[in-house]
Amino acid sequence: MPAEETPVPKDPADALAAVVALRRLADQLEDAAVEQAMRAGWSWPDVAEALGVTRQAVHKKHSKRLISAGVTLRRRQ
Repeated sequence: MPAEETPVPKDPADALAAVVALRRLADQLEDAAVEQAMRAGWSWPDVAEALGVTRQAVHKKHSKRLISAGVTLRRRQ
């Protein structure tokens, strides 16, 4: 969608607040989806490919949180 078609609030403060809210929501959705995938037995490379990032990036971002949530993580074989 070209920028001129993107609905943006007229007040810059409102527009920036919307960006912050969307980023938080996207992070929450990613956390939930990664946890769901890992609980379903997905590997780090599977999750990374679905997110369009490296295995190392997804592991670094999510492993500590998943371990503290009691998720059993797959090891490389």
